[in-house]
Amino acid sequence: MSRVLVTGGAGRLGRSVVAGLAEAGYDVVSVDRSLPPDPRSADQHPAVEHRGAELTDPDATHALMRSTRPDAVVNLAAIAVPFSAPEHVILRTNAVIAHNVAGAATEAGVRRIVMASSPTVLGYGSPAGWLPPALPLTEETPPRPWHAYGLSKHVAEQVAQMFAAARGEAVRYASFRPCYVIAPEEWAGAPTQQGHTVRERLDDPALAAPALFNYVDARDVTSFLEALLERMGAIRNGDTFLVGAADALARRPLAELIPEFVPGSEQLAAGLTGTAPAFSIDKARRVLDWEPARSWRTELREDPVAAGSGEPAGAGRHGKDTA
Repeated sequence: MSRVLVTGGAGRLGRSVVAGLAEAGYDVVSVDRSLPPDPRSADQHPAVEHRGAELTDPDATHALMRSTRPDAVVNLAAIAVPFSAPEHVILRTNAVIAHNVAGAATEAGVRRIVMASSPTVLGYGSPAGWLPPALPLTEETPPRPWHAYGLSKHVAEQVAQMFAAARGEAVRYASFRPCYVIAPEEWAGAPTQQGHTVRERLDDPALAAPALFNYVDARDVTSFLEALLERMGAIRNGDTFLVGAADALARRPLAELIPEFVPGSEQLAAGLTGTAPAFSIDKARRVLDWEPARSWRTELREDPVAAGSGEPAGAGRHGKDTA
């Protein structure tokens, strides 16, 4: 396999995936709603072809797949932040993109199709209260999405399984749930998706608690996708994988932190000692022989804003997220 089409290639995760796959030797087609200002600029990899397409349009999506003829498709395109648009818009947009991309790729003869999902399908952070059957969370934890974003990602997984059921083993489908993505520049102090820095998320546990302290380096997502694309023929068709760091985004054990933010979780969290995360990546390790290479302990650099201001690195810009 040499030609991979990545939808949402201009996004926070998409940029790293496109660059990483190109560096690994893949011929990459990066698709987004609009083309970069100058696809030939120095920050664009020469092995990457850029295409603009409206993926909510089924005819445009089919035309894209027919014209590019990729060997594999990785669908990252979506409204990527919960509550960043009206709920019906998020659900409709993300579900339609997932179905259009999977359907058009299948009809165009693509044999490996990967859908981006989200850990939010599991339902943590629900204002009505939430407790899982067990911790750490795994792919076997029952989905309980409580907002349109989480539901749309659950639908994307079901789309992959639907096509797998209809096509049998002729086409291979899979989904993955990347944890809170940290782009390379964010280790140096650039704002994360919610506007605060990685260091602020570490210094104030209330910032990372809504995501149960999950995270993953975008480059590790790329290495996961490489492993998945290479081994899709050996996995259960339509399968789903959690993708995260090997530790938690926290300075204290989650056995202490999670009960502070999730009422009634004391016994469930008791085993999350040391640096253990709340999201298990054992399935990806076992099935794909994948291991994340990066941790906040190895990647985090001095926050230039905090270092120059005399303020503690956790001061200001507090907010919440549901990633």
